[in-house]
Amino acid sequence: MHENHPLVSTTLTKVSIDPNKDRWSDLGSFIREQRGSARLSLRRLSELAGISNPYLSQIERGLRRPSAEILQQIAKALRISAETLYVQAGILEPPDGTPDLSRLILADQTLSEDQKQALVRIYLSFRRDYEDEHAHGHAASTIEATSRDGASAAVTHTAPGS
Repeated sequence: MHENHPLVSTTLTKVSIDPNKDRWSDLGSFIREQRGSARLSLRRLSELAGISNPYLSQIERGLRRPSAEILQQIAKALRISAETLYVQAGILEPPDGTPDLSRLILADQTLSEDQKQALVRIYLSFRRDYEDEHAHGHAASTIEATSRDGASAAVTHTAPGS
């Protein structure tokens, strides 16, 4: 059949029909990792997020594309920022040149959930303060983080050179 067309190759290459398929699969894997870190069963996370067990399973396997609202519900149930899931889903762009420290903290298996949440809150507060200082010229900022067990910490950060 191809003898009249020397340039036609008979080798087939698997091409993904959906160029975003890997993104959805990666999002599902990320949600599964976070669920494992939080020691939640699929059923329990689906209950906490207010979505069906089969739907969550399909999201974790990369078969479904959850809306921003569903991602927000999942994030709340996992006690992570919705922005983290939005970036994973491609809804938001990751910050330019900034590593996703929040994701690394949340993936750390040696920390308790309370410790992870406290660290992420402190880190994000420092990031917001830094952005505010550079936008408005403020020199110092104080943040307070409270973990689920009621422990709290206040930290004052003074910008270098002030």
